[in-house]
Amino acid sequence: MERPNAWLKYSEEDKKNVFDFAEKYRRFISDCKTERECVKAAVALAKEHGYEDLADVIARGKSLKAGDKVYAVNMGKAIVLFHIGEEPLENGMNILGAHIDSPRLDLKQNPLYEDAGQVLLDTHYYGGIKAYQWVARPMALHGVVAKKDGSVVDICIGEEDTDPVVGISDLLIHLAGEQMNKKASQVIDAEDLNILVGSIPEKAEKKDTEEAGDNENRPAADAAKKYLLAILKDKYNIEEEDFLSAEIEAVPAGAARDFGIDRSMIMGYGHDDRVCAYPSLIAQLEVSNPKHTAACILVDKEEIGSVGATGMHSRFFENMVAEVIDRTTTFSGLKLRRCFANSNMLSSDVSAAFDPNYASVSEKKNSAYFGRGMVFNKYTGARGKSGSNDASAEYMGTLRKVMDDSNVYYQTAELGKVNAGGGGTIAYILANYGMNVIDSGIAVLNMHAPDEIISKADLYETYKGYEAFLKNM
Repeated sequence: MERPNAWLKYSEEDKKNVFDFAEKYRRFISDCKTERECVKAAVALAKEHGYEDLADVIARGKSLKAGDKVYAVNMGKAIVLFHIGEEPLENGMNILGAHIDSPRLDLKQNPLYEDAGQVLLDTHYYGGIKAYQWVARPMALHGVVAKKDGSVVDICIGEEDTDPVVGISDLLIHLAGEQMNKKASQVIDAEDLNILVGSIPEKAEKKDTEEAGDNENRPAADAAKKYLLAILKDKYNIEEEDFLSAEIEAVPAGAARDFGIDRSMIMGYGHDDRVCAYPSLIAQLEVSNPKHTAACILVDKEEIGSVGATGMHSRFFENMVAEVIDRTTTFSGLKLRRCFANSNMLSSDVSAAFDPNYASVSEKKNSAYFGRGMVFNKYTGARGKSGSNDASAEYMGTLRKVMDDSNVYYQTAELGKVNAGGGGTIAYILANYGMNVIDSGIAVLNMHAPDEIISKADLYETYKGYEAFLKNM
């Protein structure tokens, strides 16, 4: 059963809307390459659309009623938004949930060292990556440094046209005979993903070189590292010890780009899963007069198991729902449980696009294709659906009607052939509350590579699908 191609239904006006929405998204992922940057952008957009900080609402003892809009931020790396509906919260919510973390390289806590006159940063990879894809390419450093005095310094190096970039060197082909005989998983060892950041040595004091009987032009020990630290001190007022309380991510440098001669696609870093987070956020911001409370949760740590205080396994979302119930009515644990059990959720996460270059890992009838709209994965998981939320047939039937009635193009898919691999999302975590949950998102090529590719038509249809879900469920 082949699904139709969305491009064929668009009028010229429709096509303009597709490209306009895609351009806004392209700018978003170009500017927001970390969880913190995504949350800051989401807060700014939320305020523009009349959302209040839930913490301020609680502090003022203000009640919430239908039509009110609030947001809450978790440690700067996750955010939830609520648009209060006409129905009591215990009758359930319509929830869009996505993650805003992506595979990358994190600096270790003691990262800076010098070797052979080169200054490098030690890294630890985050999420599932192919290490060989991250070498010999321009990279940028994004993050924060938290100092002992309580101040926090924002770091962003490598994104402006006038900025330098950094990166990881690769072995020249002339000497790579042994390397080329290794398995792909061993070509680059994870411990060798060291980022080159400098090479100018600091000049030694003349008296030091004379006392040592050394040549005046010979650099002192760690002279290049000292020179680099002087630059960091001058620009950011940070010391080497401040790396101990830093969160700095190395990501591909540069803006996302239109891809394809027809400009039908976007190539960029972090489509997984910001390509679902962005339309989820915009659909949430634009929904009006919802019958059931609309909620959008954008979380951290999905790429490493949704763990920790900012991942979906934390109690942040549950706690914020409890706070909203308390602002709308008298709180009780039973109302909270009823709210979750009566809710519907789209776990907004990406799916694997069929790639004709690697057709052997896919089963064509159950694959996602560029241009055929948003993707529903009834189940994910691996090895017999292990670790999957398997959505009910009844829920899928309801969603089919919602999408068809709204003229949203959609398709269904699995993540490759049975036993070819697999993956998971945050869906099963929310399903633990007994609510209806299904994975729905956008097909991606090059998933988890530094530069991924998506279709603009799929992005737009998914945005319209999320909008229809919030309005009509």
